[in-house]
Amino acid sequence: MGPDSSEDAQTVSQLGEFGLIHRVTSDRTQPSGTLLGPGDDAAVLAAPDGRVVTTTDLLVQNVHFRLDWSTPHQAGRKAIAVNLSDIAAMGAVPTGLLVGLGCPPDLPTTVVDELAAGMWEEAHGAGVGIAGGDMVTATALTISVTAFGDLQGRSPVTRSGARPGDVVAVAGRLGWAAAGWAVLGRGFRSPVAVVGAHRVPEPPYAAGPQAAAAGATSMVDVSDGLLADLGHIAESSGVAIDLRTDLLEIPQRLVEVASALGKDARHWVLTGGEDQALVATFSADQPLPEEWMAIGSVTEGHGVTVDGAEYEEDPGWQHWR
Repeated sequence: MGPDSSEDAQTVSQLGEFGLIHRVTSDRTQPSGTLLGPGDDAAVLAAPDGRVVTTTDLLVQNVHFRLDWSTPHQAGRKAIAVNLSDIAAMGAVPTGLLVGLGCPPDLPTTVVDELAAGMWEEAHGAGVGIAGGDMVTATALTISVTAFGDLQGRSPVTRSGARPGDVVAVAGRLGWAAAGWAVLGRGFRSPVAVVGAHRVPEPPYAAGPQAAAAGATSMVDVSDGLLADLGHIAESSGVAIDLRTDLLEIPQRLVEVASALGKDARHWVLTGGEDQALVATFSADQPLPEEWMAIGSVTEGHGVTVDGAEYEEDPGWQHWR
């Protein structure tokens, strides 16, 4: 079935692979950094820095998103956001994306249309395009995204550079996505702002390069939970990290939702992932960039503590647990 009959197709099997590719890529604009977009065996992206930062994330239906909780458009935006936040966490600016889609043959084409619309919206909001990808048959709806970034002449900000005496700081919101997941898990669809945080994260993309320019010594995005992801920095850097709860912002909205559900808002802030905030360490001798807020300190030792004590609950999300 060719592209000219795409309007009549009800499922992806009726439309066919190449008709589906045409449907989601035609009439899409690409930024100047995409030198060659969809249509050939591979895409060509500009690499002004001479180095390429790249990352891949895989999202599986009913593991990372549920279409009874989120629209396909929201799932598409989320798929792009979780990848671009990894680029930002290296101190880079995004330059392009590749998307792989696996889906059952009876998936309605309208679902793919909405997924693609969400992906392109999030990509364009970050100043990049989708340069290519692949589509295959799969038993479950699966989205694989590969993102590329440019360091603009700076060194990458890794997890291994934290030093005793550094300040730990965060940019972006914490705990909102976990609160939204808890609300949806109880069968509710409001408060809208809380539920929306689970459906579509809002990574502070610009804060990553901003932190790199300000001399951040280490950085990671908060995808699995603040404590869990800071644990990666502590282990890679060979240091200890202590968070101070008096410095953590716990929004009143989260306190209200937690009270209604019999939960602890502080636990969401400390262990909730998928907000895609950024957490980094900076020398104590310099002021923090504008978007960043101090929440703790780096010391000699190992592990992550809260107010000087080990946190007694799980620090965040782990697959296969």
